[in-house]
Amino acid sequence: MCAAQTSTQPAVKDNYAIEARDLNVFYGNFHAVKNINLRIERQKITALIGPSGCGKSTVLRAFNRMNDLVPVARTTGQVLFHGKNIYDPDVDAVEVRRRIGMVFQKPNPFPKSIYENIAWGARINGFKGNMDLLVEESLRGAALWDEVKDKLKQSGYSLSGGQQQRLCIARAIAVKPDIILMDEPCSALDPIATLRIEELMRELVEQYTIIIVTHNMQQASRVADYTAFFMVDDARTGFLVEYGESDQIFTKPKDRRTEDYITGRFG
Repeated sequence: MCAAQTSTQPAVKDNYAIEARDLNVFYGNFHAVKNINLRIERQKITALIGPSGCGKSTVLRAFNRMNDLVPVARTTGQVLFHGKNIYDPDVDAVEVRRRIGMVFQKPNPFPKSIYENIAWGARINGFKGNMDLLVEESLRGAALWDEVKDKLKQSGYSLSGGQQQRLCIARAIAVKPDIILMDEPCSALDPIATLRIEELMRELVEQYTIIIVTHNMQQASRVADYTAFFMVDDARTGFLVEYGESDQIFTKPKDRRTEDYITGRFG
C-alpha cells in the first residue's frame, strides 16, 4: 500500500480480510463512532445494520479511508489490512481504495461509454494488458456482459438503474480489489433489480470479501454470512452492539437491544 509494498499476500496467515481495532471517527467536534472492534471474515458477506445515524456508513468508509475526503474528519485507532494499519503515515490512500473498492448508494457511472467506464479506472491504475479482455471479464463478473456487449460505445447513462449499479460493480472489480464495500447498493433500485444485485453478491463472494451497509434487514438475513448491529448512545455516537453469524443474530441474538431492533420494537 506504500510505494514499496505491492504484494497482495497477507502478512500474517489468518481468516480476516480486514480488522478494526478501537476505531473512532470524528467530524470536527462530533464523535461519530467510538471504539469499534470488528474482524471481517475473508470471502464472506458481512452486513452492517442499525438505525439511521448509527455510524454504519462511517465505519464502512473508514475501511478504505473515504472519510479522509471530508476535511473535518479525523480517525483514531487501527484498521488492519494484510497486517498493515491503513492509517499509517507511509500508506498510500489511493492504493488502499484500489484494493478496497466502493460501490455507492446511487449508481454513479462516469459520463463516458460503457467500455470507458471500465477501461478508464483500470488505465489510471496502471493496467497495461489486454483492455478488451479486461472489459469483457469485468462485465461478465458483474453479470452484465450479455446485456451490453453490442452497445459498449453507448453512454453508461443509457442503462437502467440496476444495470448502472452492475456497471459500477464491474468498474470496481476491474482494478482487482481484495474487498468490495457496498453502501446501500440497492436502495435506489426496484425489487427485481435488487434481487439481481443480491444474486450477484453471492456469486462475487467466491472471489471477494464483501461488506454491505443496508437498512433492509430482510436483505441482510438473505445475503449476509455475518451481521454487525450498531446503535447510538445519548450523544448520538455510534457503537457496535453485537456481531456474529447472521443466523445467530437474526434468530438468537445475545443482546436484548439487537432483538428489539430486528423485531421492530425500536428503530
